[in-house]
This record gives sequence, structure tokens and C-alpha cells, in this order.
Amino acid sequence: MGSLSVKGLTARYGKTVALHGIDLELADGEFFVVLGPSGAGKTTTLKSVAGLVDGAQGEIRIAGRDMTGVEPYDRGVAMAFESYALYPQKTVEQNLASPLRSGRNGTWTPAQQAERIKEVTTTLGIDHLLARFPRELSNGQRQRTALGRVLVRPAEVYLLDEPLSHLDAKLRAAMRAELKQLGELSGTTTLYVTHDYQEALALGDRIGVLREGRLVQVGTPAQVWAEPVDTFVARALGQPEMNLLDAAVDAGVARVGKAFTAGTPAAQGPVRIGIRPRDLEIVDGPPPAERLVLRGRVVLAERLGRSVELSVDVAGVSVIAVTSDHRVHEGDEVVLAVDWERVHVFAADGAGLRLGAARCPEAARSSSAPAGGAR
Repeated sequence: MGSLSVKGLTARYGKTVALHGIDLELADGEFFVVLGPSGAGKTTTLKSVAGLVDGAQGEIRIAGRDMTGVEPYDRGVAMAFESYALYPQKTVEQNLASPLRSGRNGTWTPAQQAERIKEVTTTLGIDHLLARFPRELSNGQRQRTALGRVLVRPAEVYLLDEPLSHLDAKLRAAMRAELKQLGELSGTTTLYVTHDYQEALALGDRIGVLREGRLVQVGTPAQVWAEPVDTFVARALGQPEMNLLDAAVDAGVARVGKAFTAGTPAAQGPVRIGIRPRDLEIVDGPPPAERLVLRGRVVLAERLGRSVELSVDVAGVSVIAVTSDHRVHEGDEVVLAVDWERVHVFAADGAGLRLGAARCPEAARSSSAPAGGAR
């Protein structure tokens, strides 16, 4: 096991810059997840660390050793590709045994190989498939076998490229838990990339959000969820996406149409108010004075099993809310409430940087009033 340090990592494909000076520091045993959409540079990041991208520039250190320019097989990494990397002429057991028989991972006796293969295949739920060939496996079974070929071998760093992408939702959720447990047990430093925010939040000790080859935010899942650095990160985490509502600010108070007002860190100008649908709560009875309250009519109620996704018209402003209250129907008048610290304020320019949390508009007005009052 070892730490991973990446400094100024840049990669180009022709005239296209895929990575713009990526900096990463992974502690020994850390499970770090890179989250981003297709084309963000996630796979290029992994391949560059593995030494598979010609012309990649920057410094890469694994377990304290400078790996810049070192051949891939000497870097001490094991990588799982999104596509299946399996020998079609070998059984599952033979595929998993091949990294242990290569001679590059130490000397393994047949008994040690069998024990290691059993441990990994049991965790992945493929221990009953050892005698099958890849052509006899389902897509999900092939994916787990390919992942097993990586996990079976000892390495300083595991590089995992969306290894759960071909699994159905139920199996993906189960595998998230197994991967987290396996990572904790092995203590191996892991760099994992995905486009799935749930995987990132569930698996990562820390996560980094990648956009167009740039890391825009790094932090614990709780930090990135609670304080997204900009609107891109805010919308990357959560489904349905965060409500982003246009507002005009005057004297520190933002007005969202006729829907509501909120105190903001900005004194003047346009901003965007962000509220996560799952942070909105349906309130029965008198609304709490210490929270932001929205009153509206349910336009659409989508029943999704345990939850109901509501589209609510709040004085002409469309707001999405998610509730577990199945008593709500289309046409109902509802009162929604959210804690002020969960109401985000973003700049309305192209960068969309987070300015801070909103607050009660009365508090904003009193703080902006001239000291001593009018004469």
C-alpha cells in the first residue's frame, strides 16, 4: 500500500487538452472518487497515473517514488477498465489467477492463489462461476470478473474506471457496499472514477469533481454536498437536481419573482438561489418562523415507490420537492419549509460560484440599516 501524489498533470490528444494541471494527494489507504460527466477527463486521469497516456506531463509519485516516465508494469498499480479486460480462452478462475502467475507480483503457491481467488470471488459473488468462460457469463458477471482480476493482485494503488457501470441498480447498490468493505479491509489506496454521484458519496473518503479536465472541488462527501463550490457541482450531486432560481438582490435581499425573499451575502445584482428538492419539507399547521416557507399548488405528483416527486407552482415559480408523504395529490395547496442554512446563494454569472447560505430577509434588512436610524 502507498500514497499517491499527482502534481500539474496535463494530457493532450492532438490539439485537445484533456487535463489542465490536475493536482491530487491521496493518503495511504484512502479511497478517493473522481466524479464527472462523460468527457470530463476521468479515464484520462487514471490512464495517466498508470502510465498509459503518451505525452502526459506532470509529476506522479506512488508510495513516495517518482513514477514520472516509469513503465506501466513497474508502477505498482492495478487498473480495472470500464470495458471488460478478460482472456476469452480462459475460465474465470484462470483469468483471476493470471496476475498471480505473471511473476511481477511475487511468488504465489497454488494454495495461496486458490485462497486469494476464493476471498475475492466470494466478495464479488462470482465464486460459483470459476469454471465458466467469459462467453458464458452475463454482462454483470463479466464486469465483476474483470474487477476481480484487479483486486486479486497486490498493488500500491488500485485504479478503477467505472467498474459498476454494467450492473443493474440492485446489484450496483450491493456492490458499492462490498467495494467499500473490501477497500477498508485491504487498506489499499484506491482512485475510483464514476459519473454516478451516489457511488461517489457512498464510496469516497473524499471526492473530487472534474469538469472539462479541471478539478473544481475536492472534499469529503459531506462537505461537497453541503457546500458545493458552484452551480456545476451543485447540480452534479443529487437527483432530482438542485432547484436553481433566478433572483434580483436589492440591499442584501433577494427576490425570487413573487415567490419569496431571502437575505443574501450579495448586496446588489442578480443571483441564483439553490434549494435541494429533498431539503424541502411539507409542513402541516402554522409554518415555522425560523425557516424559509414556500406556499404553492402541486402541478404534478410522480409516485416513485417510497417517495413522491412534486412539481409545485409557487407564485409562478416552478419548484421541485421530494417527499415521503403519499397523501399529496395534484391540485393540492401545500406549504414547504427548508432551513435557511440549506438555501444556497450562487453568483448569476457564467462561473456560478457559491456566495454562501441565505438567511432570513428581516435579519438582512436590519443588518444593512444605517446605524442610529434616520434623523
